[in-house]
Amino acid sequence: MNEVDTRPLAMVTGASRGIGQAIATELSTDHDVLLGGRDREALSRTAAGCGGRAWPVDLTDQQALRAATRDIHRLDVLVHNAAIWSAGPVADTATNAWREMFEVNVFAVVELTRLLLPALRVAQGHVVLINSTVNASMAAGQGAYAASKSALHAFGDVLRSEEQQHGLRVTSIQLGRTDTDLQRAVRATETGPYEPHRYLRTADVADVIRAIINAPTRAPIFDLVVRPSMPAT
Repeated sequence: MNEVDTRPLAMVTGASRGIGQAIATELSTDHDVLLGGRDREALSRTAAGCGGRAWPVDLTDQQALRAATRDIHRLDVLVHNAAIWSAGPVADTATNAWREMFEVNVFAVVELTRLLLPALRVAQGHVVLINSTVNASMAAGQGAYAASKSALHAFGDVLRSEEQQHGLRVTSIQLGRTDTDLQRAVRATETGPYEPHRYLRTADVADVIRAIINAPTRAPIFDLVVRPSMPAT
């Protein structure tokens, strides 16, 4: 990034829509924001609306990741929001489906974080992992997703332990049902009604992320569970 830039730099993955788009838009009020994702057109539209910069990279392509992160020398906030979801009982879920889930939800997060650690250390930055309350439940029918999110939470704990000496903050936020396209797919699988008035709004999540980032450095938030105030049916 240009050394004359004075605003802190944030990166949000999965920023082309939904939660990631809301977070990127919120942070753009006082950060320069890199909007990560694979949909170039959607990223460009969001970037134009919030003044951010599209960062179209396939997070599972390690060579592309290395090239795309090479010129990032300081990073204040890294929000890992990109994820995939699928459902199915263990008996009917092939190993390749588990591998794909972990490739996006865990391995891509680990590699992107690893590549950006020097930049995060320079800024004594903040890594935010968007997780799910599913990882703490039995989640019958969502084994691969729940396992990947549990692994993501463990990664956050390890990263925090290792990097606190460098001043990094690491927060895992476990979200309940949120009004997104992904939630529509979940409810279709559950054959239940889609009730957005009972779910978190993406703007609510963005506000929570803002509060996490603004928390005092001497009183960091390690883990946070956020659920809708109205229980889903």
